[in-house]
Amino acid sequence: MPGGTGRPATEDEDEGVDEELLTIGAFATRARLSAKALRLYDRLGLLIPAHVDAFSGYRYYRGSQIERARLVALLRELDMPLAKVAEVVDAVEVDGAVAADRLAAYWAGVETRVAGQRTLAEYLRGRLSGRSSEMYGKFEVHTADVPEQVVITETRHTLVDELPTWIGASLTRLLAAAGECGGVTASPFVVYHAEVSMESDGPAEVCVPVADEAAARAWAEERGRPWETKVRVEPARRLAFTRITKAQVAHPQILAAFGAVEQWITEQGLEQAASCREVYFADWEASGPQDPVCDVAFPVR
Repeated sequence: MPGGTGRPATEDEDEGVDEELLTIGAFATRARLSAKALRLYDRLGLLIPAHVDAFSGYRYYRGSQIERARLVALLRELDMPLAKVAEVVDAVEVDGAVAADRLAAYWAGVETRVAGQRTLAEYLRGRLSGRSSEMYGKFEVHTADVPEQVVITETRHTLVDELPTWIGASLTRLLAAAGECGGVTASPFVVYHAEVSMESDGPAEVCVPVADEAAARAWAEERGRPWETKVRVEPARRLAFTRITKAQVAHPQILAAFGAVEQWITEQGLEQAASCREVYFADWEASGPQDPVCDVAFPVR
């Protein structure tokens, strides 16, 4: 052992082998952690012992590691995943400001998630207490007839937390491709062929209407394969829809809009004729939180 003349009789003795190294028991006491937690942190690479005895397997730590051990424990108190903990504590060794930024980014995500869960809880309370009509009354539902359209599409199985990123990337690709397919003829839309949630992965289909079917099929054959781009003809539809703002598009806020349209369809004695969809008619990046950007729609008959 470096700097030592022997090794302790038990792993949990409170005496270190020398002035620099502490047994796991002594270190756990000073760091206010359990030996079990320290073994876990070692296994995950979050807090590596300064020395492990080759014969006994006993772990030894330096006093200078106490601050890192306490930081790991405090970050875990925030329910931070271990992978994120590693990112923060590793950054501390290089630049405390970077570590603080990583913590801030994680916590901003937590607050966003909690805000969404709070909205969902309020929505569910309304449904359970029979106040659905009151909530849905905030949405005006209209109908519109949409002609047959040629669309280039990408389809993906995705969970709800990955959905916005994928929709944005897919729309960017398809809108760029539309220039080689005669140009965009109508607002892009996303079709949900099955539920997309934290546990259900759809699939969802991003669609961009284009002018030239032959050119679209040629483009998809030649260059669309990396993203499994397809071309199809979307039949003429009558849509029942409600218009929502950019802020309302976020999940789970958007669930109330879907519920409002579904209830209106039932009240009007209509039937859903195909999968629900979101029609994006505005410039997303240029729109503010209260600007209308999307129609939540159901094909009806």
